[in-house]
Amino acid sequence: MSKKSPIREKNAGRVGAAAFSTGYGRLVSEISGLLEQARRFSARSVNAILTATYWQIGQRIVEHEQGGKGRAGYGEELLTRLSIDLTGRHGRGFSARNLRQMRGFYLGWEIWQTPSAKLQTRVICAARSGNSEIVQTVSAKSLELANPAEVFPLSWSQYVRLMAVSNPLARAFYESEAIRGGWSVRQLDRQIATQFYERGVKAKDPGTLLARGRLPQGHDALSVEEEVRDPYLLEFLNLKDEYSEGDLEEALIRHLEWFLLELGAGFTFVARQKRIRVGDTWYRIDLLLYHRVLRCLVVIDLKTGAFTHADAGQMNLYLNYVKGHLLMAGDNDPIGIILCSDKDDAVVKYATGGIAARVFASKYLINLPDAETLRREILTTQQAIRLHLKEMRDHA
Repeated sequence: MSKKSPIREKNAGRVGAAAFSTGYGRLVSEISGLLEQARRFSARSVNAILTATYWQIGQRIVEHEQGGKGRAGYGEELLTRLSIDLTGRHGRGFSARNLRQMRGFYLGWEIWQTPSAKLQTRVICAARSGNSEIVQTVSAKSLELANPAEVFPLSWSQYVRLMAVSNPLARAFYESEAIRGGWSVRQLDRQIATQFYERGVKAKDPGTLLARGRLPQGHDALSVEEEVRDPYLLEFLNLKDEYSEGDLEEALIRHLEWFLLELGAGFTFVARQKRIRVGDTWYRIDLLLYHRVLRCLVVIDLKTGAFTHADAGQMNLYLNYVKGHLLMAGDNDPIGIILCSDKDDAVVKYATGGIAARVFASKYLINLPDAETLRREILTTQQAIRLHLKEMRDHA
């Protein structure tokens, strides 16, 4: 038996390693693609079940209300009581506002049958009232959906956004375009906010405008994590909603929380990643503290990147929400701290809400940490956390 050449064996090992490297990378990529696809499919499947359930809940509410028409204000009384009882039994997601939306969803959308005998839902629009395709209104009690995603092709977040469109023709347009184009809730929201329908109606060349406007923009896409962690989904499943956008941001906000509480400046902890709802949009306040000396809530928002006017606008939105919903007797107006954490720099901005600049300077600033102190702490902490994360990756 002839011996194998050491050189040949060495070369064979190199070829094998190269083939393994190429094949392994493809394997990881394929498995990652399968997992991402499965997670998106799972989120959309649950969302379709959620939406079908809410349509049925809406019908039951309407049918029950019709039995109490003789009583003034019966509808609101019913929703208030129903909200308390359902929340007690099933957890979050059943506020009177949410129940009102479920009722509005049933009243604003109909389930109809296509010529191929498939069930679909669409906006109730007077312009289509004579359409012979509509067989009958489907009873919620007898409704059996083998494929809810086929009947309700959009997410509940999208239907909620559509309900805010008062013009039924515009609402029907946005619904059909969202289904046809596979719009995300962000793209739908952008098109509604920029009056895509109204501009198309008035345009001299609507075809060109529509074709150009239908093109998605970079920020329209939703990540898998955003689809899975849709606040409406988490409410429906009664799951907690505590997460951060990345290890660095999470570690940084936790450290700044500790730093502020340890300053001895009168801060007490209230909430982290506080989820709030303004209109039909969800936001998260990174950190909410209370200052015992100033007797006010302090909203802290951490941003990655340079400071922009949009950051100030969002903070003002947070302060208005806190002022309208979270203040207790004896509390002063809230203040905000915007922390912009760039790669090699940091910016700290105080937001005063409705507090006069003279009052803020003479009363508030002397009890709050100096902006430069916070800026230096952000930079020092950034460097330490990045080093720690690098060491963890190197030893993984």
